[in-house]
Amino acid sequence: MTSTPLVSALCLLKIVSHSLTGVMSIGDMYFMGLSATKFFKHWPDMLKEYDDISLHNAWIETFKHDGTPVIQPLKVADRLRDAGLDPDTPPGTFQMRPLVYKMFVRQLEKLGVNVMFGKKVVDFWEDVENKKAGVVTDKGEKYEADVVIAADGVGSKSQKLVGGQVRALKSGRAMWRAAFPVRYLDQDEEVKAFFKMHDGKTGPEPIIRTWLGPGTYAMTLNRPETVIWIMNHDVTGSEEENWNHTIEADEVLSNMDKGVGDRPWAPIFKKLVALTPPKTIINFELFWRNPQPSWASPCARVVEIGDAAHSFLPASGNGATQAIEDAVSLASCLQLGGRDNIPDAVRAHVRFRFVRNACAQKLGFSNAELLQDTDWSKVKLDPRRAQPKLPRWVWSHDPERYAIENFDKCIENVRNGLDIGDDEGYPPNYPPGYKYEPWSIDQIMEDMRNGKNVELAPGDWD
Repeated sequence: MTSTPLVSALCLLKIVSHSLTGVMSIGDMYFMGLSATKFFKHWPDMLKEYDDISLHNAWIETFKHDGTPVIQPLKVADRLRDAGLDPDTPPGTFQMRPLVYKMFVRQLEKLGVNVMFGKKVVDFWEDVENKKAGVVTDKGEKYEADVVIAADGVGSKSQKLVGGQVRALKSGRAMWRAAFPVRYLDQDEEVKAFFKMHDGKTGPEPIIRTWLGPGTYAMTLNRPETVIWIMNHDVTGSEEENWNHTIEADEVLSNMDKGVGDRPWAPIFKKLVALTPPKTIINFELFWRNPQPSWASPCARVVEIGDAAHSFLPASGNGATQAIEDAVSLASCLQLGGRDNIPDAVRAHVRFRFVRNACAQKLGFSNAELLQDTDWSKVKLDPRRAQPKLPRWVWSHDPERYAIENFDKCIENVRNGLDIGDDEGYPPNYPPGYKYEPWSIDQIMEDMRNGKNVELAPGDWD
């Protein structure tokens, strides 16, 4: 089994440098892009489980924030067809975080991989002479390896070693997020009737409802056992960049109409918020961070993946997707390079991933702008203007295949000292025709303050 990169990929995903205690039962939904699932071909049991927990026959409809219907319920496949995409090949699916976490952990257990929980890493180190790296926990425990993967999210303790400490800029925005058992809707028949699954040909089918307002947007998802709602909002003062930080429904209800003008949020949405059980609503503050190519330590024995290397706005639909792509890419490069060539393999991986992620990050700002400032006059003519971009260059990518096909040439570029973005000998995995130029959040914020649209730069971003 160790001949495929997926064993390593799974280890990278789950042997993380912070405590996972309690994580298995919390969380709501996220978008899992098709590019992050192609490696399942090696693992038929996991592919079957993924298929079992995925949304099938899902519907989607769109409202203005005040409850005015804009786009009637359509099958997701029909929305894809209307957007010019293949209805039989969706660019990804919405998933429940706890179900996907459990799927990965079960696979590790089948492989006999020992995962240690409750270990809080407070420091990273590398030993150049002995070609080793390691971590130190808050209990003083030291762990050593040939390579250490820092998957501990934004503010990773590894950043002081890799030189990539990125200043977090307040966006002025936050997300209320909640997921709870559907039985709570039994307390209000009107809410239960509205937020129900769609009556489809196969019986009740999952439905996603998007709500777009001035400077805000929200989404609800109804599954057989679970109802989920999220809302983007201006900061209120109680938010934290912490997935365990909760507030109560009354705080949401007292703030959600601020900034939306003289048309308040739909009463039915407010009733849904009111039914949310205690200690369920997460108020997560959104920070912006500039792209930074320093994902590896000087000797490339410590490497960051996921949010530790590149954080995403929720509107991007790319955070989880790119994190899993990272794991598959890094595992593939390490396998191809072998134990004697770990530094070059790590540097090749970073070269494969940086520009792609910088483009996906910028796309997130463009999508956020679209969702928060929808032009309803254009939506009436073209409903596609009310949905974020899910471009082909993102979802059609296969990170394992890309690494295998281009590894040798990439290693040559690494050894020749080419700058990232100036690669020769293989095709880009980012928008065709795009030439990377450093960009900053400061410039994007300045443009937005001046009423300018987010400029994606030349290239085929679709």
